Amino acid sequence: MLLLLDERARSRGIGTAAGLCGEWFGSQAVLAPEVQLRPVTDPFEVPDRQPRVDAPEGVVGGGWFGYLSYDLTDPSGRRTALPEAVWGWADHVLRLDADGWWWFESLGGPDLAAEFAELLTREAPSPAWRAGPLHRPLPTEHGDAVKACVHAIEAGELFQANICTRFEGTFEGSPAALFAQGVRGLQPRRAAFLTGEWGSVVSLSPELFLARHGDRVRSTPIKGTLPRRGPADDVLARRLRESVKDVAENVMITDLVRNDLGRVCAVGSVRVPELLRVRPAPGVWHLESTVEGRVVTPDAELLAATFPPGSVTGAPKIRALELIAELEPRPRGIYTGAVGLASPVAGLELNVAIRTFEVHGGSIALGVGGGITADSDAEAEWQECLHKAAPLEALLT
Repeated sequence: MLLLLDERARSRGIGTAAGLCGEWFGSQAVLAPEVQLRPVTDPFEVPDRQPRVDAPEGVVGGGWFGYLSYDLTDPSGRRTALPEAVWGWADHVLRLDADGWWWFESLGGPDLAAEFAELLTREAPSPAWRAGPLHRPLPTEHGDAVKACVHAIEAGELFQANICTRFEGTFEGSPAALFAQGVRGLQPRRAAFLTGEWGSVVSLSPELFLARHGDRVRSTPIKGTLPRRGPADDVLARRLRESVKDVAENVMITDLVRNDLGRVCAVGSVRVPELLRVRPAPGVWHLESTVEGRVVTPDAELLAATFPPGSVTGAPKIRALELIAELEPRPRGIYTGAVGLASPVAGLELNVAIRTFEVHGGSIALGVGGGITADSDAEAEWQECLHKAAPLEALLT
C-alpha cells in the first residue's frame, strides 16, 4: 500500500508518503498518504504543537511524522548530508489494525475514504531500485576504537559505550521499494519510512525507544546480541540469556533508561516489568528489557531527558557521548537516532534507528555497532557488527 500511496503523492505533487510498519500504536501499519517532511530547528518542541484530541481507543488520526538524528547531540558537531531532524504534519492516515482491517482516519480536511478504498483494489507498482555492494572500513579501524573504549572503561571513565561504524555504497531508484521489500522479507517490529527532497530514511528497526500514551511512557532497550541460525535455533538464545557480559550490559543500560525516565516521571512510578527477555530479530537474537513510568511533562521535556537512546550511547551517558565523538571517525547521521510519529490522538511512538539505511544523492549508508564493556574483545565485536549487517546487506543484493 505504501508504494501506491507514494506513487499517488508524487504524481500529484502533494508531497510524499510516509509509513510505519510492524508494531505501532497497536496496529500493523500507520501510513501517511501525503506529507511534507521538512528540516526543523526545534525538533523536540514539534510533538507538542497540536493540542490533545480525544478519540476512541486504537485511533491514530494523524500527526507529526519525523526523525531525530543522532547528530543532534554529537558533541563533535559532525554531520552527514541528511538534516539533523525533520518533521511533517499529516492530517489523515491509513491504519491497518491488528485484525487486518484498513481504516481511513482524519483530523480534518476532505473525506478521502472512498478514494483510498479504491486504491486498495489496485495492484501495487514495482518501482526499480539498485544498490552497489556496501563498502566496509578496515576491521582494524573498528577494533582500535573498541580497544580504546575498553581502556577508558578500565581507567574508570565509564562503564559501557556503544561503538559503531558505517558501511557505504551506491543507490539508485526507489527507496520506498527498498523499504517495502525489507518489511516483507525481514518483518521488523519497528519499521519506518520517510522521504523528501533531503533524502530518505529506510528504517528496519526491531527496537522501541519511547511509547507515550496519555501519562504512561514505556521504553524497551535492546542490549546483548548473538547470531541466530534459523527459527528453531534456541541454543544461542539460551547462551545469550546466560552470558555474563550481555546480561551485565543489558542491566546497566536498563538502569540508565530508568534514570533518564526518572527525570521526567512521577516519583516512584518508574519500574521494570520485564528484564532480560530474549527475542528474535533478522539474523540475530536480542536481549531486551522494558522500563515504564508515569510521565508528568510535555513531550519536549521527555525527549530532552532521554535522547539519544541509552542503548546506543552508554553509561554514564554524557561521558559515553564524548568518547563516541573521540573514537568514531565518521558521524552517525540518522543511525541510532529515532523515527516515528507524534499524534495528538494516540500519543508518541519512536523507534531506535538501528538496522537503518540513509539514502542521499545516489549513495546509501548503513550504521552498525555494539555495546562495549570491560570484557569486550575487538574481533568478537567486529563479528557482531557483521552479524547485524548481514540480513540488510543481503537485502541489497
